[in-house]
Amino acid sequence: MPPGEPGPVLKPSDADQVLEVVAWAAAEEAPLEIVGGGTKRGLGRPLQASHELDLSALDRITLYEPEELVLSAGAGTPMSEIEAALAGHRQQLAFEPPDLGPLYGGEPGRQTLGGVIACNLSGPRRLKAGAARDHFLGVRAVSGRGEAFKAGGRVMKNVTGYDMCKLLCGSHGTLAVLTEVTVKVLPAAETVHTVLVFGLDDEAAIRAMARALTSAHEVSGAAHLPAEPAAGSAVDYLRDAGAAVTALRVEGPRPSVLHRTAALKALMADTGAVEELHGKNSALMWRELGDVAPFSAAPERQIWRLSVPPASGAKVVAAIGREIEARAFYDWGGGLVWLALPASDDPGERVVRGAVAETGGHATLIRAPAPLRAAVPVFQPQDAPLAALSARVKAGFDPRRVLNPGRMYAEG
Repeated sequence: MPPGEPGPVLKPSDADQVLEVVAWAAAEEAPLEIVGGGTKRGLGRPLQASHELDLSALDRITLYEPEELVLSAGAGTPMSEIEAALAGHRQQLAFEPPDLGPLYGGEPGRQTLGGVIACNLSGPRRLKAGAARDHFLGVRAVSGRGEAFKAGGRVMKNVTGYDMCKLLCGSHGTLAVLTEVTVKVLPAAETVHTVLVFGLDDEAAIRAMARALTSAHEVSGAAHLPAEPAAGSAVDYLRDAGAAVTALRVEGPRPSVLHRTAALKALMADTGAVEELHGKNSALMWRELGDVAPFSAAPERQIWRLSVPPASGAKVVAAIGREIEARAFYDWGGGLVWLALPASDDPGERVVRGAVAETGGHATLIRAPAPLRAAVPVFQPQDAPLAALSARVKAGFDPRRVLNPGRMYAEG
């Protein structure tokens, strides 16, 4: 079977059947590709699995207590269903999970809670609210040994299980099959405004974002779109700007937001022309940024995700741009760089990781054809001690390597 091609589908209807399938796979040493909504199949190294384990039938919210700020749901529950339930109580997942489905050519709204947690996906609010793993309270899962287990609980102070949750969050399904996930939820903001500053170059934008983030105005999002990606926005203030746009988000009770927005506009007045987004336009812009929508319209381009010191973001992009034609935009005050490179037989790993190494950080190849993802490390290469630790963890959870084998690292 060619790498990346799905095998025969096994679709359990509940957690007990998941346990049966994984136990069978372990006994037969039959590799499984773990799938929820199938929106992130292009993320990671291509697999060669004998069967696909489809979790989409585990699709129900099993517990939601708005007063206790906690929600549990099957791993295959669509995020659209969870977000609708939360919106009915004016609540949200504060880590703002992005939907990467369209980046891989899929339909929006198909991603699942289990996939979000397994990949530790966090959106623009991460710089204030933390990552997905910081909101992951508890889990029911099946290890690659074919053993069911649970960890964590329904409150953040359950320290005993919380480390296990941190271990599973971001493991991309290589350690265990999540069957039920419990997360912390928080009240949604009453009012959301976004201050836009026009015409800054990348270096000036990063200085402006740092200035805003270190102010007293409680900025919950700080991003910068050069002119070309800004022109692709569905928000007319960005689309018609004809210039780069730097965005600063303020959220909270309406009187506080009005006061802080005015103060932030005054703070930014000496940097460039200033405008303001409200309500739906503000929400749409941040959704676009989190979903990497500026690069979805160019499916031929290879996409890298760089995590670097915020002050170094523009320098890293400039260094890459001296060797490869590169497009970029910035989130998390410059600490998260989304990079689009031309279609090529060379994914630019030497140039990209070389530039990142100069400042510190890591680089992940988010989108590229399967042969390129098989030929180079998709995730940041680990040093020898960390690689040895990762191998021991994998052996402990999945000694026969039946769960998403090779998804993250060739040997993992």
